[in-house]
Amino acid sequence: MSGSDPTYLGTVSAVSGASLTVKLAESLDSGFAVIKGHTYRVGQVGSFVRIPQGYQDLFGIVSEVGATAAPTTTSEPDSGRWMTVQLAGETMGGHFERGLSQHPNINDSVHLVTEADLRRIYGVTGDDQIVVGNLSSAENITVRLSLDALVTRHSAILGSTGAGKSTTVASLLRSIVRKDEPVGSPGGRILMLDIHGEYTSALADLAKVFSATPAPNEEPLFVPYWALEAGELLDFVAGSLSENHEIAFTDKIAELKTKSLSAQPRPGLDPKSMTVDSPVPFSLKQMWYELVDFETMTFKGQARDQPAREDAGDPDSLTPPRYTPHAMGSAGPWLNSAAKGIRRPLNLLRSRLLDRRYDFILHPGEWEPDTDGMIASDLDKLLKGWLGHDRQITILDLSGVPSAVLTRLIGSILRIVYDALFWSREKSEGGVERPLLVVMEEAHRYLGPDSGTVAVDVVKRIAKEGRKYGVGAMVVSQRPAEVDETILSQCGTVVALRLSNPVDRARVKGTLPDNLAGLMDLLPVLRTGEAIITGEAARLPVRCRITLPAKDHQPRSRDPLVTESWASRRAAEGYDRVVASWRSQRTTALVNQVPITRSPIVDDEKKGE
Repeated sequence: MSGSDPTYLGTVSAVSGASLTVKLAESLDSGFAVIKGHTYRVGQVGSFVRIPQGYQDLFGIVSEVGATAAPTTTSEPDSGRWMTVQLAGETMGGHFERGLSQHPNINDSVHLVTEADLRRIYGVTGDDQIVVGNLSSAENITVRLSLDALVTRHSAILGSTGAGKSTTVASLLRSIVRKDEPVGSPGGRILMLDIHGEYTSALADLAKVFSATPAPNEEPLFVPYWALEAGELLDFVAGSLSENHEIAFTDKIAELKTKSLSAQPRPGLDPKSMTVDSPVPFSLKQMWYELVDFETMTFKGQARDQPAREDAGDPDSLTPPRYTPHAMGSAGPWLNSAAKGIRRPLNLLRSRLLDRRYDFILHPGEWEPDTDGMIASDLDKLLKGWLGHDRQITILDLSGVPSAVLTRLIGSILRIVYDALFWSREKSEGGVERPLLVVMEEAHRYLGPDSGTVAVDVVKRIAKEGRKYGVGAMVVSQRPAEVDETILSQCGTVVALRLSNPVDRARVKGTLPDNLAGLMDLLPVLRTGEAIITGEAARLPVRCRITLPAKDHQPRSRDPLVTESWASRRAAEGYDRVVASWRSQRTTALVNQVPITRSPIVDDEKKGE
């Protein structure tokens, strides 16, 4: 066989579980083989081999080549002609299947996998198969992933900055969304958390965009504060509170929610079962007003029970009531002895309400309650805007969100969406009937192992339970070592692009279901846009060149063109626009009625022309 079969590589020398030690044939002199006009690389780490077993063929992946792959007991002089193979699947007839029903025997022949063999593995097509790229070793063979496994069993896209993560995500999402799917009646449902605003232009034809600082053709992003749990809301608006101070706030929240529910009943909510965390509208302004009134009031009269109020103030304008200052002695006025001592957190609450940067959460448009707790629109309209529109993808552009509230906001968004789909799992709008894929960009920023944030808790729930309720997660990060290990270990499919940091590579190796340490050692030398894909959505662990999106569909993540920019003549600069954008915390801020200041350097250059 060795003399007549050009695919022959060697024989099996040892079998240990799914790992084989292969002795390479003496006739194998070159690193290349030409078979039926096609050139193949022989004995390359990451390449495939075939071990015939009669009616069946076993397939494996080369994980190690050379002297280190030799058995420790070998006494043969040429100890470098060895190869370690990890078995991964088998074909019976023309059908490929992961897993093994048998193992090879000693001295069984090992063969190079040809294009015809690869087509048996990757040539399978079906409704749940999406094309993501081409094999690095045979670029005319397309690589397909199982959409069902990719969504329900979760996935992770990991790679250093500049390795091609953003373009890979954009390419995957375009593959997931069917090209023949009409825009007006989408079946796909994808929610993307876009931290840097990279994907708006890349997916504009498929997505509806919500932004905290909306541009034309974008919707304003609102997250009603009253849909948050009381603890996370108070931590944001009032800072760290002692137990007694927190009770003063939560008691007032419960009181205002009860009044709101009495005046405007909410479908499905029994007033007797309402808690301080129930998503019932209430006015933060009214809460601030009533608490600050109680803290600052003074009394007069012989019984010290007559409020010494001089001005009522106004909750809408956040004007506090004014009382006659207390005085020493028996004449009064006297302070309120029952005050809780919460003036400092109340001042922080007022400053938060006045800070325009937080309008998207503290003044959420038509979801902002009036002082009586009445709202123009409820959460059903919010969810319909995010999940029920006529596009396949929803992009929540969080690039304009202040970093102080970003993690908390992401946790709140995820909790609102997951709880809604969890409790509606038996309805057509739920995740079982219409699954949802949540794409989390820059996940290391809010899914750290020691952060203890709401986002981590919710994503852990999605990773552990989401499969049963039709909610899938796609975690995207350049620092996998900074992502919670529980979350990463639940990702059934890993798309690993170039990773240079050894700590990050170690984390990726630890989460892979296949024993492919040798294959993972290729991570530092992968080309841009090249990935090792392994896990449940892939038929076999594979080194793949991801299909790049068209030029007008690429994310805004490319490197600045330094040489070209510095070589061009400098245009007139107006740094008043810089300061205006900085102050307003908006990239689209305008300077009204202010003449543009010319750079002195540019003016001098013009004078010399």
